[in-house]
Amino acid sequence: MNHSAIAALHNSETTAKNYINGEWSTPTTDRYLEVINPATTESLGKVPLSSADDIDRAAQAASEAFKSWRRTPATERVQYLFKLKALLEDQFESLAHTITLECGKTLAESKGELRRAIENVEVACGIPMMMQGYNSEDIARGIDEQMIRQPLGVVAIITPFNFPGMIPFWFLPYAIACGNTCIVKPSERVPLTMQKVFRLLEQTDLPKGVVNLVNGAKEAVDAVLDHPTIRAISFVGSSAIAKYVYSRAAANGKRSQCQGGAKNPVIVLPDADIAMTTRIMADSAFGCAGQRCLAASIAITVGDAKETFTDAIAEAATARTVGSGLDPTTQMGPVITAQSKTRIESLIQQATHEGATVLVDGRQPNISGYDGYFVRPTILQNVDPAGEIAKTEIFGPVLSLIHLDSIEAAIALVNRSQYGNMASLFTSSGAAARKFRYEAEAGNIGINIGVAAPMAFFPFSGWKESFFGDLHGQGAHAIEFFTQTKVVVERWQDWTRQF
Repeated sequence: MNHSAIAALHNSETTAKNYINGEWSTPTTDRYLEVINPATTESLGKVPLSSADDIDRAAQAASEAFKSWRRTPATERVQYLFKLKALLEDQFESLAHTITLECGKTLAESKGELRRAIENVEVACGIPMMMQGYNSEDIARGIDEQMIRQPLGVVAIITPFNFPGMIPFWFLPYAIACGNTCIVKPSERVPLTMQKVFRLLEQTDLPKGVVNLVNGAKEAVDAVLDHPTIRAISFVGSSAIAKYVYSRAAANGKRSQCQGGAKNPVIVLPDADIAMTTRIMADSAFGCAGQRCLAASIAITVGDAKETFTDAIAEAATARTVGSGLDPTTQMGPVITAQSKTRIESLIQQATHEGATVLVDGRQPNISGYDGYFVRPTILQNVDPAGEIAKTEIFGPVLSLIHLDSIEAAIALVNRSQYGNMASLFTSSGAAARKFRYEAEAGNIGINIGVAAPMAFFPFSGWKESFFGDLHGQGAHAIEFFTQTKVVVERWQDWTRQF
């Protein structure tokens, strides 16, 4: 995309609409929020805060569509996903620009996010095999038994701001491939990416009502949670809201998978390759401005790793180029809102009150040419392991350093956390790696990996208060979540014996 096209996209304003029953519509509301480019603070458009009536219209349309969609053979359902994959590939650059404009991350990060989205579409195309049941003959004389999978009905997907292109695809392709119809409620902070995605879904000629888009905030979420037609909820967000969604969904008899927050620890042993570790850790802690649920938040150095790693990561943090994600030289963009910036900077200050030293201070930076919501990479040294900062999800480009004397003490600190999204270890010792993999209490484990993000054919795991539910997004877990099992026991009289 040339610079004039980028400028036109940058300066254009859009009013987001809902997509219900195969038609674009204006919600029944007079309440709108501005969609802000976090790098420039300029308005990109407006998003409606839809009402419970809008959710009801979408749910009714999805319920009506389900009657015929569930009877559509799986081999036919995946043909729409093949079309969608081709459209996503064709519009790859345009979608990546939209993600960067409304979310703030770099173009490279946006492209990486979209690649993961497309991978989920590819995996879901295997539904004809993945959705198969199983059977046994002669469980008793002349009696056979089989287990089959059937879709749930109407499902809803509620997604966060930090990955507007990827996270909906942890759920959407699996849901419809399994024969469900669905409603997507994107974050009101970043609604424009899903506007473009649904334009592509429209081009696949999916039957009306199979996929629906409703913009909104808490009122829309509560309407989803309370609507009697909606059978299941997929959610990603903070732990507090994940727990709220999980509890209210359960109270209404819905199944749910609710991914929450994190405070991801990384252990650095003395035998780690410090140059490699530093490079990977800087990308983990400061990539996407630290606004991802798999960002490294705490680096626990063991033994002699303290001095070498501390100096190296401080240098890497200081050298990182911060600016607009549209600039190809930028390595880190802004955080999402002014409120997020204020919160992150106040938590850095709180850390000093708890005795930490600000080794690299990213507060109130001067980013030439931009007045957005920037916080530069920040390193906090000598963080109290029992303090609030060691426990609180900052969700910004802030890395806390803690030093311990042994891997046993480091693993014990990892396991004391209320969260369990990811934990990583950097080492050249296979024995240490196995010990860590075996003992660390987290759902996603990295060995010499800074962001242990599962591929689309593995579940995006999470333990403790990082996840509420039983079945995660992606892969085989998604098939389990979006289907219900039915067991059939059959006996047939052998009528031939009468003749």
